[in-house]
Amino acid sequence: MEPLTIENARVFDGTGLTPPRPVHIDRGRIVADPVRGARTIDAGAGALLPGLIDTHLHVQARAALESCGHWGVTTALDMATPRPRETLSLRHRDGLTDLFSAGYPAVAPGSGPITAMGYPDHIAVPGPEAAEAFVASRARDGVDYLKILVEPAGPAGMSAFTPETVTALVRSAHSHGLKAIAHATSAAAYQMAVEAGTDVVTHVPLEAVISADLARRVLVTSPTLVMMRGIQTAVGSRLPLDYENARLSVRRLHEAGATVLAGTDANGDPSAPFSPPYGEAMHQELRLLVDAGLSPVEALRAATVRPAEVFGLADRGVIAVGRRADFLLTDDDPTTDIRATTRIRHVWSGGIQLR
Repeated sequence: MEPLTIENARVFDGTGLTPPRPVHIDRGRIVADPVRGARTIDAGAGALLPGLIDTHLHVQARAALESCGHWGVTTALDMATPRPRETLSLRHRDGLTDLFSAGYPAVAPGSGPITAMGYPDHIAVPGPEAAEAFVASRARDGVDYLKILVEPAGPAGMSAFTPETVTALVRSAHSHGLKAIAHATSAAAYQMAVEAGTDVVTHVPLEAVISADLARRVLVTSPTLVMMRGIQTAVGSRLPLDYENARLSVRRLHEAGATVLAGTDANGDPSAPFSPPYGEAMHQELRLLVDAGLSPVEALRAATVRPAEVFGLADRGVIAVGRRADFLLTDDDPTTDIRATTRIRHVWSGGIQLR
């Protein structure tokens, strides 16, 4: 891992781009001073962004992380896998997008993941009395957080957890030092997730706009708009689903003060209604967040500093001395035109150049 100086970079500092300046890297970290013998790259006044953090995807193979890295996504938060041994083994490898994972998700007996997505029967949580044993097992697996599928019972529901079971899972997660992340694609599920005290709610409803009262109670959301739009396109003609409800829900959540994170739900699951492409979908998500009311700077923060803060990733998310050397260098200014994030010249993960 050679030392490096990136000259003439306009650095995204969370509010805009700085005047051109050098950034020095040594042993995978940003350092204050140039290192003797360092290789030099001239950024040519391009925009140097912190590596993007996808807060919701599903990873089962190395190729997914390689695709993420190509598109400047240098941190990937896997939000459940039917094969945790394989997924967890891909975490924290040099020269690859840095991976975190929930392992097995908390699901109800007979729910969609078990009946249609390849998850084993034994992970089902039948009621609140089984919550602690499930969470303790995930903690022994060494997961990074807990994923809970929160949906009302019914043919279209992913699970049929009672509010008491969701609350018990959240409390057990917190007692083990794990954040609780809720899957919720309906207003009723959002309500249940908020009342149970989950730390992050992922997705947004397609069947209706979240109420203003509920929006004010949501602290953190990863709406995965690219996935919601894909679902509406794939199955909306057969169900009363409308992407505009998702877009307006994000606008309402943002205006109410919720922390909005960028996540794509990228996956390679043939049973999924839609599979956003790894890495590339993050740039689509950023554009959709801007369309939903975030400014380009806010959208960039949703993919960098905000997820680092929410998930306790204190070593990344900003370009500062001591942080990981996770960057993407773009030719144009994404703080004024979010589409510029796709015009990537180089990508580094932990100081190793990926592109």
